[in-house]
Amino acid sequence: MFYKVGKIGYYTDELLENIVKSIKEKHPDCAITLSIGERSFESYRRLRKAGADRYLLRHETANKSHYEKLHPKEMSFDNRIRCLENLKELGFQVGAGFMVGSPFQTDQDLANELLFLKKINPQMCGIGPFISHQNTPFKDKKSGTAELTLFMLGLIRLTLPNVLLPATTALGTIDPYGREKGIKAGANVLMPNLSPSQVRKKYMLYDNKICTGDEAAQCIDCLRKRVNSIGYNIVISRGDYKNFFKEG
Repeated sequence: MFYKVGKIGYYTDELLENIVKSIKEKHPDCAITLSIGERSFESYRRLRKAGADRYLLRHETANKSHYEKLHPKEMSFDNRIRCLENLKELGFQVGAGFMVGSPFQTDQDLANELLFLKKINPQMCGIGPFISHQNTPFKDKKSGTAELTLFMLGLIRLTLPNVLLPATTALGTIDPYGREKGIKAGANVLMPNLSPSQVRKKYMLYDNKICTGDEAAQCIDCLRKRVNSIGYNIVISRGDYKNFFKEG
C-alpha cells in the first residue's frame, strides 16, 4: 500500500506514526510502503517501529558530480546515500532507483549505477526514462528512451536476479507498450495509480503522464488486460521480497 504525502512541515513524525499505525490496525495483512524523502535516522526508526514495511528513496544517480548538476545546492548526495544506508540498517525493504537518460548522464554513469546497485543490494529498484517537465530547469533537455531503459532493466535483472523491478508508468508514457516491453525485459512489478482521479494532476512529475483520468478500478482492469495480452497474469499480493520468488 502506498501513502504519499507532501509537506514535511505538516507531516510530523508523530502524525505519520499515527497514520501508519491506523493503516496497520485496519489492514494488518498489507505492506505499508512510504515514499517521503530524506529524513533523520530517528524519524525512520519511529516509522519502522510504527509498522512501515518498505521505503522508496530513489538515489537518482551514483555519481556525486552528476547528482549536484540535477539538484539544488541545499541537497546533498552524501545525505541521500546515508539515508538509504539507514533504511537498510533499520530493516526496511528498501527501494532505490534512477532515471535513464537524465540530463548530463553518461554511459559511464549508467555502468556505475549497476555497480552501485550491486553494492547496496536493494529489495526494489525503480528505474524509468527521464521525461522533461515544462516547469523545470530541464524542460528543454532531451528525454530518455524506452530502448535504453529496457536495456538497463535487463541488465539489472541479470545483476540482481531477485530484485523487485517495476515496469514504471514513465516507461508506459514514453512508449505505448512500454510496460509490456518492460515485463518482457525482466520487470516483475506493476504499480497502478490508485489515487482519486481528481487529485492526480497535482503531482505530475513529467508531462503527458498516462493514467491520470481513469478511476482506480478502470486502471487495474486495463493493466490486467494488457498483461494478459503478452501471456502473463497479474497477482495482487503483498509481493514481499523474501517471499516473492518462493511463491513462484
